[in-house]
Amino acid sequence: MRIQILKWINNNLSTFVHISEASTIAIHSLALIANTKRSLNAGKIADVTRFSKNHLAKVLHILVKHNYLDSLRGPNGGFTLKKDPASITLLEIYQLIEGELVQFECAITCHECYFESCIFGNYPHKFSGDFKRYLQDKTLIDFKLNKAI
Repeated sequence: MRIQILKWINNNLSTFVHISEASTIAIHSLALIANTKRSLNAGKIADVTRFSKNHLAKVLHILVKHNYLDSLRGPNGGFTLKKDPASITLLEIYQLIEGELVQFECAITCHECYFESCIFGNYPHKFSGDFKRYLQDKTLIDFKLNKAI
């Protein structure tokens, strides 16, 4: 029984907002590319963001495969956006990498709970909902560079 409870906890904690390095790379790279008029190669993106070039290359490949980026090889090559940056929400990028963002639900439903008020103050549920709405409302066009690259 104890092992089952620990497995449930480990499986369900990830539903309360998890931002992996891969989704961070995807979102930052797309926003960076959206802010440039020219193509950017993986080396330049890695220099600017300080992400591992190998991990960055894997994530960029996923973005090319899912039609977010065009890739051109060669000395003048690099990555360009394939879609209008105003149409790409942070939520769709996040969910491409992480899977569906599930809103936190306590293991005990409110009508089954034996306490007068929520032990967690309903914060996990509220926060995960707010975070999802934020990602849904923001597109790549909402972020501007604060210095030239």
